[in-house]
Amino acid sequence: QVQLQESGPGLVKPSQTLSLTCTVSGDSITTSGYFWSWIRQPPGKGLEWMGAISGSGDIYYSPSLKSRTFISRDRSKNQFTLQLTSVTPEDTAVYYCARGIEVVITTTNQGVWGKGTLVTVSS
Repeated sequence: QVQLQESGPGLVKPSQTLSLTCTVSGDSITTSGYFWSWIRQPPGKGLEWMGAISGSGDIYYSPSLKSRTFISRDRSKNQFTLQLTSVTPEDTAVYYCARGIEVVITTTNQGVWGKGTLVTVSS
């Protein structure tokens, strides 16, 4: 059974880069037909899909975050990562990684999700 676990700093200063890693077990991130996504939920707001990487390595970004978001993977560690540059307090959110069969994931009914990790942007 596939499991996903987010990890990274819980506090980031404004203007810095937020970096998170999703460690996957029970499946390979190179499996054809799946997309590995990053989604976030700011306090009191809805889910926002940020981007995804396919099993073949194709990368997709949300248009609204494309200029600040970078997704990559380490096949040897079966991990994929998120970097969000030039963060502001508005980037404070619970960040999730997920596996789905669709590029864009916007509900928890789609695919398998990690438990999420809270990242606070504050000086």
